[in-house]
Parts: sequence; structure tokens; C-alpha cells
Amino acid sequence: MPSTLTTLLRTDSSNDDFQTLVTFLDGELKDRDGDDHPFYAQFNNLDKIKHVILAYADNHAVGCGAFRFYQKGVVEIKRMYVRGEYRGRGIASVVLTGLESWAKESGFNTCILETGYNQPEAIALYKKSGYSVIPNYGPYEHVSNSVCYRKELTSA
Repeated sequence: MPSTLTTLLRTDSSNDDFQTLVTFLDGELKDRDGDDHPFYAQFNNLDKIKHVILAYADNHAVGCGAFRFYQKGVVEIKRMYVRGEYRGRGIASVVLTGLESWAKESGFNTCILETGYNQPEAIALYKKSGYSVIPNYGPYEHVSNSVCYRKELTSA
């Protein structure tokens, strides 16, 4: 059985471990989203992500998440992923909490994010972590499979 989380690393999207995990994430999303995947993939460009957290266990990168500037005071949480064999151990919660702390340290007071109804594990994580459903924003505004969330960091 894999061990639990041992280390968090703050980095950016140029990190090789992050890029590897995102490859796994994109493969899983392609399977879950099917024909809708190309639509979502266009919004997951990595070159603008300066805030990435990697989770390590057993000397391997096993989870990740990121945020990017959305608008004044607001960041968008992106690229949340935990390798299958490490799920159910709280790693995603630790990564998300780390992202929220880093965003708050960086002067942001709100996190928003988009996920899909085909990712029930993500929906459960965000609800458990205090995120509230909001109207779909930006490119997801009229996308029926998308669900968007918001959390005020000042109340965290």
C-alpha cells in the first residue's frame, strides 16, 4: 500500500513532475469528457501558471494543483490531480489548502474554479472544502456539463 504524503513543493508550470502529472490528468479527463475534451483542453494552457503545488509521497510526485490570476483579488484554481493509487488519503485536500494559503499570502481573497459533472470526486472535494456553487463564468457560462465554485479566503 502506498504511504501518505511526505512533502509539498511550491513551483511553477515548467516543473517536469508537474508536466508529467498533467499528462496523466489530461488522459483521465479525455476519457471522462469524451467528445467535450477538446473544448475544455483549450483553457488548460500551462505557460501562464506561476503557482503550482506538487505533493510527493514515496519519493514520487503523486498530486498537483495550481492557481492563476483571474481578476483583481481573485485566483482560479486549475489542474488539480492525484494519481489513482494515492486517492482517498487526503492529498487533494492538502494541495488545495496549500494553494489557498499561497493565494492568500499573495494578496488574493477569493478562489474560483470550474470542474465538470463527470468529476464527482472533485465536486465532493470542493464542497467538503467550503466552496459554494456559483453561476458558470467566462468560457463555461453556457456549458451544461460545467459547474463552477467560489470560496472567500478571508472566511477560511
